[in-house]
Amino acid sequence: FHIKTENLFSINKGDSISCAGVCLTVINVAKDVFAVQVSQETFKATNLNTWAVGKKINLEQAMRLSDRIDGHLVQGHVDGTVKILAINQHLNSHEIKLSYPRELTKFIAKKGSVVLDGVSLTVNSTIYQSLTVNIIPYTWKNTTFQYSKIGDFLNLEVDMIARYLNQLMQN
Repeated sequence: FHIKTENLFSINKGDSISCAGVCLTVINVAKDVFAVQVSQETFKATNLNTWAVGKKINLEQAMRLSDRIDGHLVQGHVDGTVKILAINQHLNSHEIKLSYPRELTKFIAKKGSVVLDGVSLTVNSTIYQSLTVNIIPYTWKNTTFQYSKIGDFLNLEVDMIARYLNQLMQN
């Protein structure tokens, strides 16, 4: 993939960049474009197979260990995709309802954290295999959520601590 950005904020070969929530390694940089390679596993677990030329995606550089932690820890290790079921505006914010695969139920909790297309969010509610999140106006305006439509698939990363706790409990 070749990804064009208006702000090539000191991107170098070998850097990890979150591209719509997917941690990808930069293999080349030229002017306002950087290139990444994608494995078969990444294609299976994410929505990258739906990307087309001109698609807008959220980008974020990896955190340095000396950086301030804001939000929750995000790895860019996508656990699956979620489907947008509804988008409703409440005053200035947008509530998005999404369905998720049953196998991820144990990782999703009310007031817990999820990452959707690289954006860290709090789960407002969960029922059966659906969850809702609220997007404040700033986030709506500065991310790709503003382009989202019912039926779209977003990349989902579950809370890292929940993932590891589950692994510990199984073993």
